[in-house]
Amino acid sequence: MPHSDRLEKLILSHSTALFRAAVSVTGNFQDAEDAVQEAYLKFLETSPRLDGESREKAWLMRVTVNAALDRVRERTRHPTGELLDIYPAPEGETRELLESVGRLPANERAAVHLFYYEGYTTDEIAKILKCRPGTARSYLSRARERLRRELKGEIEL
Repeated sequence: MPHSDRLEKLILSHSTALFRAAVSVTGNFQDAEDAVQEAYLKFLETSPRLDGESREKAWLMRVTVNAALDRVRERTRHPTGELLDIYPAPEGETRELLESVGRLPANERAAVHLFYYEGYTTDEIAKILKCRPGTARSYLSRARERLRRELKGEIEL
């Protein structure tokens, strides 16, 4: 399959999932778009030989999440747009939960999104975030604890 056809197929197949993950990490529509575009550019530049669609998606997800995390690091001094403006949710408890998730630190927010929204295992999340599986589990554990405490009104994130 020609390279341009392969890229077009990947874009049509995975853009929505990549964009959702990037928005979840960055909390910003423009940064998320940039992260996804960077992933596709890296795909074009490196032409990785990956067997199967799931490996291609995992590779693209890893590059997208890392690009999104880079953008978060770049703008640590600048406030971000509200996540819910980009990623709307119903009112009530679901909205409160999404607001709380949006206030988590970037690595914890990425782990929560990849685990609960994309269905990745902690071992897969570790590969995407380039950390050890135990660290990925720690991100999830800390995020759950922070969310539990905040939603009970014990702390403010």
